[in-house]
Amino acid sequence: MSQTQSNAYIIEIHDCAAGIITRDERGFRFFSSERLFDSLDGRQFRSAREAERAARAVFSERSRRASSQFLAN
Repeated sequence: MSQTQSNAYIIEIHDCAAGIITRDERGFRFFSSERLFDSLDGRQFRSAREAERAARAVFSERSRRASSQFLAN
């Protein structure tokens, strides 16, 4: 029996569909599905895990900025 791996994955961050990554010959390419993650759109990653970490970092940075703006007011 042979195992097949998917060529596309959805990346979700806190119930938000950040985007889809698709496998190609060089790794995985990210396609944003939310404006928040547009900075990653079209970016190439070596692995699905690396793409997920990048999306989490974008989300965390936005959360940090929102918290600091809230505290400044």
